[in-house]
Amino acid sequence: MAGKKIRRIIVLLVLAACASTGIYFYLQHNGGGEKSGLRLYGNIDIRQVRVAFHDTGRISKILVSEGDAVKQGQELAEIDPVRYQAGLQRAQAVVGAREQILSRLLAGSRPEEIKAAEARVANAGARVADARQAYERTSELEKTEFASKQKLDHARAMLNAARAALDAEKQALALAVKGPRKEDIAAAKNNLEADMAALALAKQEMADTRLYAPAAGIIRDRILEPGDMAFPQTPVLTLSLTNPVWVRAYVSETNLGKIAPGMPAAVTTDSFPGKTFAGWIGFISPTAEFTPKTIETEELRTRLVYEVRVFVCNPENKLRLGMPATVEVLAGKKPAPLLKGGKNPCGVR
Repeated sequence: MAGKKIRRIIVLLVLAACASTGIYFYLQHNGGGEKSGLRLYGNIDIRQVRVAFHDTGRISKILVSEGDAVKQGQELAEIDPVRYQAGLQRAQAVVGAREQILSRLLAGSRPEEIKAAEARVANAGARVADARQAYERTSELEKTEFASKQKLDHARAMLNAARAALDAEKQALALAVKGPRKEDIAAAKNNLEADMAALALAKQEMADTRLYAPAAGIIRDRILEPGDMAFPQTPVLTLSLTNPVWVRAYVSETNLGKIAPGMPAAVTTDSFPGKTFAGWIGFISPTAEFTPKTIETEELRTRLVYEVRVFVCNPENKLRLGMPATVEVLAGKKPAPLLKGGKNPCGVR
């Protein structure tokens, strides 16, 4: 009797253990546990920039090499600036000359110039008086036949010439008093603005002889070397951006309703076992596509899936391009309030 009781107890314990195991696997596969959720597989993806000079020139310096970490705004390379320096100096000289012309027009006539014009008017007036007297004397003599008609005509012509010269000097005096025309000043201003624009362009071209990093990242490729000719369409370096970093994964249509933008996720990689990277779903493709050919099973290859980008916090730059990654998403959960004030946990926009 005692042996039968013991065997019965053992059988009950085995059945209880089997039941517990079955319940555990059921919860794991049907979302009953808090940790259960959607698991996605993908690869680390980042943005890359092919950095090139804006102008043409021969490369004189390249200050970075493959693998170097650079900051935004850091100088990367330089082209020979001699030609651009000459263009800048020429533009500066032209602007200086235009400024002097405009200053002279705005200042108007100097007092000495007005006094000189007044003196010329007085001199012309004296010549008119003298020519008038000569004409009157010749006219009286012509009446008594002591002067010929030809002399009288000459005296009249000299008087008319003196009067015309007086009028010209008076007009010159009036122009000196009024100063330059408004149209001349406006034309001088426009010429100066055009030359200043050319100077600004020359300064920008001079600045463009230096190549700077558009964002923080790591130099991946050094395409050109010092001595090579640089062109705007030819990249000098390839820069891999370290921020943002995301996992490119694919989710089936049946699981599409389990995720939403902003939902938190945990990312792990084989390269760093035991380390979990915080992440969140940042993008879900609005259109379906066939499963990428990297998935070899025929069944999966024929399914339609949606691309998902799971952004990852990568402060130590441990995640590299192409690295396989596993993403755990809490299926059925509402998106967590990760975005506050337009920022996410990593400060990535």
